[in-house]
Amino acid sequence: MTPEPTRRRSWLLSGDFGRFWLGQTISNLGSSFTMFALPLLVFNLTGSPINLGITTAAEFVPYLLFGLVIGAWVDRVDRRRLMIATDLARAAVIATIPLLDAFDALSVGWIYAVAFASATLTIAFDAAEFAAIPSLVPSGDDLVTANGRVQASYSTAQIAGPLLAGLLVAVAPVQQVLLVDAASFLVSAGALAMIGRAFNAPREEGPRRAIRKDIADGLRYVLGHPVLRNISAMMALINLVGATVYAQLVVFAKRQLDASDSQVALLYAAGSAGVVLLSLAAGPLRRRLSFSVAALGALALDGLLTVVLAATRWYWAALVLWAAISGLGIFFNINTGSLRQQIVPNHLLGRVISIAGVLAWSAIPVGALAGGWAVERSGSVALVYGVIGALVALLAIAFSFGPLGHADRYLPAGQDAQRS
Repeated sequence: MTPEPTRRRSWLLSGDFGRFWLGQTISNLGSSFTMFALPLLVFNLTGSPINLGITTAAEFVPYLLFGLVIGAWVDRVDRRRLMIATDLARAAVIATIPLLDAFDALSVGWIYAVAFASATLTIAFDAAEFAAIPSLVPSGDDLVTANGRVQASYSTAQIAGPLLAGLLVAVAPVQQVLLVDAASFLVSAGALAMIGRAFNAPREEGPRRAIRKDIADGLRYVLGHPVLRNISAMMALINLVGATVYAQLVVFAKRQLDASDSQVALLYAAGSAGVVLLSLAAGPLRRRLSFSVAALGALALDGLLTVVLAATRWYWAALVLWAAISGLGIFFNINTGSLRQQIVPNHLLGRVISIAGVLAWSAIPVGALAGGWAVERSGSVALVYGVIGALVALLAIAFSFGPLGHADRYLPAGQDAQRS
């Protein structure tokens, strides 16, 4: 019998999952360049917290407009081919920013349009990716480990990305940094093309239903399930109040910490480092802790540390705090995502994750715009951060008294959420 550690190394590092993992890690390395460069570009062009809020809103409005339809559609098509097509399209969209800049035709309005278009394509890609991972993992018990490893490798790339981007902006315009992201999407498409395994579970052939019925089935499933319904409601509220923390990070770094562009890049990298550490710890911690203690405890601590960050003016202390806050946020997401993957039948995964995204992220555009307005009117990004941190901690505590306080009871028979 193959020893357990050897078996895990086999499927993690080789075969279809290995190719998938490598391609997405490289893609996320490129995307981490954009994660740093895009808000810095908007800030350099406008200097306005409201414009940063609009940029964040543009990235999430597509979930409200298209999320439900795209999620249901993803469950009808070949997910692997869809992911390849969206990678190619995202490469073309991102490349327009440096191209227009070369002709001195770049505007903030076009950056909003690129953010909107890229986010729309990402909805389809992420829905397909979320549904694909269970097809590449040996068993349901390995999902937390797989998701943790994937997130850790993504975030390792995101440590290097902002640091490398920070070096690049010293010798090239920040707009040109986005070419790295465009190239990384092409690498991802190539890696996906090399995978032979199907990302869709076999389905019985029959007449095609109207897509609205598929959407209705997904909505009914999410809203009718106590855990899925409460996760979506909690994340909507968290995102409503917390979107500003990420949207205004450049403003916080510049105004509260007096950071240079290179120090802003290092701050983004520190956040990714925190994500790596907590992502790697997700599996081991989940084996020892219940969902409510692991996920809700992490969220409450995230809020408390945000309050501490708001009171900090020393850059190096803020660096450590931001690493912890970012890591705890992703640790929460890994646990909720893995729980969804274990609860939801495979043929519903695409539409369920998109529905969950619509329900949970619908508040981000409003939250980002309101937060930008609050920072602009109050003149104190630190004050806004402090209020947000307190609200996040209180929301985590409040939801622990509902179904999320004993979510493990809702797993299908035979699944042990604490094994990975």
